Amino acid sequence: MTVATKRPASSAVRMKLNGGPSRKAAFDGAWWPRTTDAAAELPPLLEVLRGVRGEITHVLLGAADWDLPHPRRLAAGPTMVRLGWFTSQPASLLTLVTEFGEDRFDLLVVPPDATSAAAEMAMSAAADADDRNRPAELLDRIERAV
Repeated sequence: MTVATKRPASSAVRMKLNGGPSRKAAFDGAWWPRTTDAAAELPPLLEVLRGVRGEITHVLLGAADWDLPHPRRLAAGPTMVRLGWFTSQPASLLTLVTEFGEDRFDLLVVPPDATSAAAEMAMSAAADADDRNRPAELLDRIERAV
């Protein structure tokens, strides 16, 4: 499912999700941020995702590929979300945990400098519950804009 937002096209959240929770696929969908500034990019994403599979309480990110500073909490609409920055978390993976740890979902993070065609291919593959490609396999196919 492609998620549409009421934001202007130039700032709409670029994301695709599969139809529902799946533990057989590597991803539950994909997100293509415009920058590596998590403090700016995450609030619109979290606002769109609110209620899709429960209230998001925690976001786990790879520390290396996001700009500093790395905030520990972030306002997402009326709630605060805790952010966990981990050196062991792949840069291509964003893990969202819902209230009381009832569910989690993993999104492929498409690099901001990916070409439109490559990003669309990667997001479609990541949102396909039958696609078994791992993050490295999907990212290896992404062309970067110069």
